[in-house]
Amino acid sequence: MRITAVSTLALVLTACPLISTGSAAAQASPVSTISQATEDVKAQAPIQYRIQARLDEKKMTIQGNESITYRNTSKDTLKQLVFHTYADANLSKSTQTTMFKRSNEEISKNNPDKKPEDFLGGIDIEKVTTGGQALDFSNKNQAMTVKLEKPIQPGESVTVQVHFNLKIPYGSQRLSYYKDIINGAHWFPVMSVYDEAKHEWDTKPYSQTFETDYYTSADYEVQFNVPDQYQVMMPGTITTQDDVENGRKVVSTVARNTREFVFFASPNFKVDSVTRNGLTVEYYYFDNQPGKKKIVDGYIDQAFKAIDFFSDKYGKYPYPEFRIVESYVEGVAIEYSRVIQMGQIGINAAPEQDTVFVHEIAHQWFHALIGNDSETESFLDEGFADFSKVYFAEKQGDKLNGFKSIQFDDSTVDKAIASTNDEVGDWASPVYYDKGRQAIYQLYRSVGEEKFDAFMKVYFKRYVYQNATIDGLLQTIEEELGKEARNDMKAALYEPNFVLKPEYQMSNEEKTAYLHDQFQLLYESALTQVPNLPFETMSRVMDKALQGEPLAIVLGDQVSKSANKQQEAMVNQLTTLLDLSGVKYDVIRDRQVLKQKMKKELATSNLIVIGNAKSNGLVQALKSSIMDRATHIGFQWKTIMNQPSAAGAYIIKHPYNQNRLMLHYFWNEDHLSGGSLESFMMKMQESIGFTNAYYQYYVLDKTGKVTLDKKVENPLSKFFAEE
Repeated sequence: MRITAVSTLALVLTACPLISTGSAAAQASPVSTISQATEDVKAQAPIQYRIQARLDEKKMTIQGNESITYRNTSKDTLKQLVFHTYADANLSKSTQTTMFKRSNEEISKNNPDKKPEDFLGGIDIEKVTTGGQALDFSNKNQAMTVKLEKPIQPGESVTVQVHFNLKIPYGSQRLSYYKDIINGAHWFPVMSVYDEAKHEWDTKPYSQTFETDYYTSADYEVQFNVPDQYQVMMPGTITTQDDVENGRKVVSTVARNTREFVFFASPNFKVDSVTRNGLTVEYYYFDNQPGKKKIVDGYIDQAFKAIDFFSDKYGKYPYPEFRIVESYVEGVAIEYSRVIQMGQIGINAAPEQDTVFVHEIAHQWFHALIGNDSETESFLDEGFADFSKVYFAEKQGDKLNGFKSIQFDDSTVDKAIASTNDEVGDWASPVYYDKGRQAIYQLYRSVGEEKFDAFMKVYFKRYVYQNATIDGLLQTIEEELGKEARNDMKAALYEPNFVLKPEYQMSNEEKTAYLHDQFQLLYESALTQVPNLPFETMSRVMDKALQGEPLAIVLGDQVSKSANKQQEAMVNQLTTLLDLSGVKYDVIRDRQVLKQKMKKELATSNLIVIGNAKSNGLVQALKSSIMDRATHIGFQWKTIMNQPSAAGAYIIKHPYNQNRLMLHYFWNEDHLSGGSLESFMMKMQESIGFTNAYYQYYVLDKTGKVTLDKKVENPLSKFFAEE
């Protein structure tokens, strides 16, 4: 999973009749058995699921029968089975994950007809049986415990049937429906992992702050009865039987050795499919923009590149298919086995720059193929996935998103990388992702690429289809790379305030150059998010300066001491940002210097002008042209400049250069009052950023409150809003 994301599941089992509500359903033909599947996944998993389900698209419920065969691979005798019923996280708002809180609140505002209870759901277990005999069970706190009639010895198997009804909540969470799509994660009871060392089942509820994806790879056969018009995306080899009853069909799949089984369904999915060298990559998307297929094709091509890279570096992707689904999630992408969920594709999307996309693909190795307890050791999937996306970018020649992005970070976090979700709290991203990938990069640099790649192949082979642990990772490091490498990695993971060794960091000069390139890319990308954005946009001044166009800052020179002090504070704020991003600029404080540069240097420069219009020499010299330019953006220059106590900013084309801009931060009194200065400077900083609205002008009153503005909303701003 990545948060902009963004971050994934039999042999012949006892047949269950196809579920029907209302009129009788036609009996579907038996699903092909796992042994008949064409998937290149040879090992039989210790768990086999056979699920038959029926979607009621009007009530948004699923009625299901599930047959599970469980083989006891432990040395313990088991008297009970435990299943996760994560769908029950939706029984109340207090137990739902908080990562979708903001989007659900936005959805609620835009859909006033939806009641709070519509955003809730849950799973009702009707009965659990074996061989036709009812079994005692309890379903509490997202864990269903089933008491077995006869304990299962090591190596023995048991088959149980679970009958359930699911209510799908409205909204954007992992299990939800919204507009024309159903997100189907956690939709059925799934086997918990048995910890042989602790002699106990994992019964933890789903994390409210991060994720709890800890499963045993299993074999799946699923039959899904849905309306004819629905496209259903699931992992595995999909087949469809039409006309099973009036207006309905059965979509079936066979998926071997799959860690997590999800589905996505919509009547409006279009599918783009490409096959190369025995692998089919499919993208399920909404064909709602001209030229979208071309962008989808670009994403598919990028998926092939990433899968080929990770297959070469770590171990072959073993499945015959990989699927991507477009959905309405915002600010997060989510991984599942053989499937990733992305947000809406923008018409200006650049697949080759979408690092989140590559991060989610990397999760196929670090989550889907190599599992782990993501409640207690999230580093193992998030750290390796984030390192892998950077490794891929580096080898693609992407210097901004390659290893420099790791080397740049010299910050510290007072939490260990090996922290649990509870311990890390709101610091998951800097700890698991940023510091996690940095610790792996340090290992990579310390042993060299050849040895690192060889180690990763051993690690993959040892834990593919299994659940890895940090202890197991460290043991593999010691065996393959030596005790010193193990000790270094252990210290990096378990000691707080980890920082990359100095010899692997950037120099100060390299950092400045890197930040310049990063800011340049950020502004360029952000400004293209809004079609037909006006040329006169305050943020564009920074963009143009980052592109190498000259920039001059001109201050008023006939001012009081108070005004001069305020101007210098503003210049300091601006130049701190400019210096940080490696932008060159000229500051003009003297009117004689201004006169010397007016016709040559300043004619080709973008300008940031500061101060009262009456005391700034440039404004006075070009007043007539400025007024004329201001009229074009709807800014009544003369009227506003005569308003007592008014302050603010406006941007116009340079008075005598159509290709340059002039941004004027003004106030009409001698200086700003103490109460409004802080607001003025905060607005000043906001106006040239790329995370807020794109301003053409704004006016503040004497308290610093906005009384008038003209702006274009920035679609990225919601991702940077404070909680």
